[in-house]
Amino acid sequence: MNDVISQRAQEIQPFHVMDILAQARELEAQGRDIIHLEIGEPDFSTPQPVIDAAMKSLQKGETFYTPALGLTALRERLAQWYRDTHQLDISYRRIVVTPGASGALLLVMGALLDKDHEVLMTDPGYPCNRHFARFVEGQARSIPVGPETAYQLTAAHIHEHWQKNTQLALVASPSNPTGTVLNREQLQSLSDAVREHRGRLVVDEIYHGLTSNAEQLPSVLEVDDEAIVVNSFSKFFGMTGWRLGWLVVPESLVPVMDRLAQNLFLAAPTIAQHAAMSAFEPAVMETLKWRSQQFTRRREMLLPALKDLGFQFAAEPEGAFYLYADCSQWLNEQTPDSLTLCRRLLDEAGVAITPGHDFGDYQAKTHCRFAYTTDIERLSEAVRRLQQFSERYR
Repeated sequence: MNDVISQRAQEIQPFHVMDILAQARELEAQGRDIIHLEIGEPDFSTPQPVIDAAMKSLQKGETFYTPALGLTALRERLAQWYRDTHQLDISYRRIVVTPGASGALLLVMGALLDKDHEVLMTDPGYPCNRHFARFVEGQARSIPVGPETAYQLTAAHIHEHWQKNTQLALVASPSNPTGTVLNREQLQSLSDAVREHRGRLVVDEIYHGLTSNAEQLPSVLEVDDEAIVVNSFSKFFGMTGWRLGWLVVPESLVPVMDRLAQNLFLAAPTIAQHAAMSAFEPAVMETLKWRSQQFTRRREMLLPALKDLGFQFAAEPEGAFYLYADCSQWLNEQTPDSLTLCRRLLDEAGVAITPGHDFGDYQAKTHCRFAYTTDIERLSEAVRRLQQFSERYR
């Protein structure tokens, strides 16, 4: 029997970085030492109190489905977190617990993006966003952005690119892959522009807490109570494999989110929800803040070292754990684009990074992403290997 693959599925592209990761694992199986700077996953394990809470939950037999919107106790704890960190009085009823931020984005697209209608987003940007739009038969309008706007959408972009069939604008602060952020004034101007066009602003805040500035980043909810926030326990909280995220939505959207969640995935993982309630304990928060400081130290070490090697940064990152580099000076006839460069660096230097091709089309061939999700000793070794590669081949 010949399988007929849907056109929708055929148009969803794979990650180049996953091919690089697979090749890296093969090289490691052969005995090679590979430094992983390609995957956007914290190298710190989940804090022990969170693991302990999960084990206690299992021992108590808490292994059944939760309500589709999530455990009330966890939603209340998240509401308290917004009061503590942003001085926002948000009802727990507006919080929707999801299977990771991916589940949250799927709910948003499914609830608010009609067939053949558009969501505006950045190029470069997180690639799954445009694939979620395609999956619900919508369209992603990827807007080329550069260092002049810190790789972020602006109100001018909204006014220029909004069409009759545009329904949403999606931004991220801090962003992937660039690590740039939106301040309060920028969020306000974006909100005003989207409101003027009677659309909805969606802000990915999953890297909140991971910034080089000690001050807390503003949430879009501080300037627009009708905006939608996507967040996750994966990055700051160090719980990637637990697959747990959340949305904050206007109360008017809660019923449709509930209905879609019931049908798409029933509920987020029960064990992960019970575990996550321990993530807000003071001792755990102190650990998480210390880890954030370590990411800042890594950035402060790696960024100037890469500049010295000829990588260029027209807009420097302020958050997440990424450096999005212009690698033009590393390209030549034998290495014509970033994808080829990434493959060569893996094979010949044992350093795995991500090509710009994974994040869109705009200047993708001349950019690559470094994830500083390993310790400073390994980062220093990566720099040494890059230097040796440069001396041999450039």
